[in-house]
Amino acid sequence: MTGHDRDDIVLAHADSRAEIGATKILIREEREAREDATLAEFATRAHGAGNRALEEAPDPHRTCFERDRDRILHDTSFRRLAGKTQVFVFPEDHQRTRMTHALEVTQIARSVAQALGLNVPLAEAMAIGHDCGHGPGGHASEDALSPYLVGGFDHAPWGADVTLQPLNLCAETLDGIRNHSWSLPAPQTPEGEVVSWADRIAYVCHDFEDAVATGIVTADMLPDIVAERCGRNRSSQLGAFVRAMITAAVTSGRVGMMPDTAEALAAFRKFNYKHIYLRPASTRQADSVIALLRALVEHYADRPHSLPIQTTQAVLGSEVEVSHIDAGSEAALKAAVAYVAGMTDRYACQQGITQLNWDPAKLPFAIGLSA
Repeated sequence: MTGHDRDDIVLAHADSRAEIGATKILIREEREAREDATLAEFATRAHGAGNRALEEAPDPHRTCFERDRDRILHDTSFRRLAGKTQVFVFPEDHQRTRMTHALEVTQIARSVAQALGLNVPLAEAMAIGHDCGHGPGGHASEDALSPYLVGGFDHAPWGADVTLQPLNLCAETLDGIRNHSWSLPAPQTPEGEVVSWADRIAYVCHDFEDAVATGIVTADMLPDIVAERCGRNRSSQLGAFVRAMITAAVTSGRVGMMPDTAEALAAFRKFNYKHIYLRPASTRQADSVIALLRALVEHYADRPHSLPIQTTQAVLGSEVEVSHIDAGSEAALKAAVAYVAGMTDRYACQQGITQLNWDPAKLPFAIGLSA
């Protein structure tokens, strides 16, 4: 199928009737000017190629933040999120992965940013990329990998400063990714703060929904403060949290949430930690993840020449000769951490079996085996 010639162009369908009508293609500068005139006072503006570590020529049509969003969306690190744990290792068909979590964060961030007159493409870029630094096995990977790096392993700054560094993203995008966790310094833009809230809203709501579907908790166990103020299903909860953010912005001019709804969100998160994230089966799963990932890091750090050259050069610099990396050195450990952190759950388990002769019974288990 090669398409259909019509009026000096090729159409996809023989019976195509769709028309655009008279239109004017807006070049990037015109779109930036229109954006500048319509965004909120302190929203982040796009300018030219953007504030990047390496200078680039600007795109003729896309703004700098649209380019960032597109680069992350097409990057290997984002694709691998489909194979990384959100809550459950080896999720069943309807359970979230780290990728579906990122997409839900993006939808929430877009909804809030659009309503508040903020830069939507920037919020989308931050949200799509915010978890690209995550290792396999969920947050247990941070405990597993931290001992091998000065300052420890945190997926947020690792994602901005290591995983996504080759993409030459704008400083504003990287700041939002680096600081999206509440335990870190606040992002420097209102779009970054929106993503911080969107991340928490998304995982609290969808992790509870997944846990109910799996039978770990029941819908009736939801704290009264959440049910009464936000409802019992994900749709009503998301709507309540988003509206509370929009109302807070209108009231104060700041990115935040109205106090009564924020109290419900905090209670919701506390419930999830007690009954989902820290339940005995989750702790056993985390222990198995930590043991496997540490064994893999030590295996590859002792054999740095077996690491993919693109991994070592991305982490240590293209000027570093792989043959000059000493086994067990700080450089070898950092490269090994980067390689293991980039693995999907399934690949990490496969490497454990093929490289370490790991006992399959000691691998992280699927939810169906975690009574």
